[in-house]
Amino acid sequence: MSHAIVIRELGGPEVLRYEEVERPEPGPGEVLIQTAAVGVNFVDVYNREGRYPNDLPFTPGAEAAGTVMAVGDGAPFSVGDRVATGEAKGAYAEHVVVDAQKAVRVPDGVDDHTAAALLLQGYTAHFLSSAIVPLDSSSTVLLHAGAGGVGLLLTQLLVARGVRVITTVGSDEKEQLSRAAGAAEALRYEGFRPRVRDLTDGVGVDVVFDGVGRDTFDESLAAVRVRGTVVLFGAASGAVPPFELQRLAQAGSVMVTRPTMHSFLRTSEERAERAEALFAAVAAGSLDIRIGATYPLAEATRAHTDLQGRGTTGKVLLLP
Repeated sequence: MSHAIVIRELGGPEVLRYEEVERPEPGPGEVLIQTAAVGVNFVDVYNREGRYPNDLPFTPGAEAAGTVMAVGDGAPFSVGDRVATGEAKGAYAEHVVVDAQKAVRVPDGVDDHTAAALLLQGYTAHFLSSAIVPLDSSSTVLLHAGAGGVGLLLTQLLVARGVRVITTVGSDEKEQLSRAAGAAEALRYEGFRPRVRDLTDGVGVDVVFDGVGRDTFDESLAAVRVRGTVVLFGAASGAVPPFELQRLAQAGSVMVTRPTMHSFLRTSEERAERAEALFAAVAAGSLDIRIGATYPLAEATRAHTDLQGRGTTGKVLLLP
């Protein structure tokens, strides 16, 4: 037997139930991972609330690190291998079966907690920094939620490319974290648009990376330069309502894109390339992974409550 978080009805954090379940077994091309740490992400909240379709009951979670306990036919791993994934189904569990093509080996020098904290948000930060809009030392960007899990990683990756990063944060503590990650400026959300204009001599930023959504989107459009880009990659405050596309013309031929991680992990080669780059940066000390809070697996409800209340900084982990 094993234990997992099970959702039997959609709703708030209280629907996350810690239950005893049968230990799963891997099929062909799969591996069974005994999880050492499980990543908590906003996509888990969206699944819990029903924004994305799932058949009930289900176990949430896409991100985990641990040890291979069993190997299905054709899977390129061995029992005892340390692995991580950002693309599991049902990772809020002591044991999870994963498609071996969506798991990567964890190199020596990277511990399980760091590996579990890195991949999903790391994959996102990696493709946002390198694959959406060409950015270099002449670029200035605005990044919302600069002290969040993606925000801290993305800031570091952008600064490593020479980009000037302006962030928004919600407190003095989060401002310190964001600046420590390399942000040139860390602003409060209220009134950020005129401050951004002031900091860019009235021009606006080249790109806005907006993972907040409903509460920031309108001002994000107003903070970007003519022919700039708003990259909407999350909805922490809720989904952006439908809007008239003519607004993009009025804003100065602004472009809006809504990328997702899976579109940038389309092949095993692309996945391995991004994972290797992230692990190498961690091992070299150039990418710091901040684990802001850990909770026992059985306390997933509290973890979700704190995450949605913006009471966390950096990465949130569940420990089986």
